[in-house]
Amino acid sequence: MTRLVPPVAGDPHELDELRLEVRRFVAEQQQAGKIGRYADSWLTGWDEDFSRALAARGWLGMTVPVEYGGHGRSHQERFVVTEELLAAGAPVGAHWIADRQIVPSLLKYGTEEQRRKFLPAIAKGECYFGIGMSEPDSGSDLASVRTKAVPADGGWKITGTKVWTSGAHLAHAFICLARTTPVDPAHRHDGLSQFIVDLRAPGVDIRPIISMNGKHHFNEVILDEVFVPDDMVFGTIGNGWQQVTSELSFERSGPERFLSTFPLLAELASHMRDGGLPRHTDLGRYLARITGLHQMSMAVAGALQRHDPADTAAAVVKVLGTSTEGDIADFADVLGEPDDDDYRSMLADAVVQRPGFTLRGGTNEVLRGVIARGLGMR
Repeated sequence: MTRLVPPVAGDPHELDELRLEVRRFVAEQQQAGKIGRYADSWLTGWDEDFSRALAARGWLGMTVPVEYGGHGRSHQERFVVTEELLAAGAPVGAHWIADRQIVPSLLKYGTEEQRRKFLPAIAKGECYFGIGMSEPDSGSDLASVRTKAVPADGGWKITGTKVWTSGAHLAHAFICLARTTPVDPAHRHDGLSQFIVDLRAPGVDIRPIISMNGKHHFNEVILDEVFVPDDMVFGTIGNGWQQVTSELSFERSGPERFLSTFPLLAELASHMRDGGLPRHTDLGRYLARITGLHQMSMAVAGALQRHDPADTAAAVVKVLGTSTEGDIADFADVLGEPDDDDYRSMLADAVVQRPGFTLRGGTNEVLRGVIARGLGMR
């Protein structure tokens, strides 16, 4: 039988001291009033001062080799740090995409010039990225993107629209997926390429998408013949689909796919203990689901460290994890609200963000197909 998720390798307690170190640091930051506590903190919690404080501790660019300004640590060590930050609801949104997705992509596909330009800045908490994949009529079907890149003197000109681009109004750049040759209906995944686009370049128009609670995380990014020099072509022209699917293993398998509402669950448990909310046996069920997802996600981190294939396992973590996040938000909403303004605010944010959990990073419906194909099903 094909194994859905790789086994967890090594001693699960060997990184306990690092885990405790992160907990102490975050608690100190919260007690000093320097940071808040958020649901869905990797999207909603943009705090550049906190990102730089993490960088000063060596907790950004952890897997970046030392020669590129990083710390040369393992994926498991990075996993422990990011898991603790998310569980605490720390505001990690500013650096999240750059550290999670752009770093391994640069190491795998970037040129030497691109690595030396971006990796040290990301590790210092000074460079923030977005993702330019989704489009108004594409969604999870990335093969249908209509943004076009055409050759120009010394580079390329890109025209098209990207949507749901988290943090684009604050980020420095994003990696844009564009079509460089016309669509071939028989080979829809061919002819796609990636580019590093300066979000402050002429021809870039960033328009806010305001959530129903009045908050601004998402954006529509309109590109009107935006010039990208040849040295900002990312990877190989025409290889965009293979590059994107490789990157998605990092995007889909991390602890952000099951811990977005964990701070809410932790506060809910405290209020149950203190009598502010009625006790309910489902609390144990959700904790058990989180524990299982922790093991699965940690196993994928180990597979990525070993450069083992992890696409199917990452999709499994994403489907099960984001379903759990949403179920926790629903559970808390049904239980009611204790006399706690911070809890009410966190609950309100979780309920508003809840529809996006199973959409971003690929809808769960699409990912079930990815899982089926990965298991050899037809």
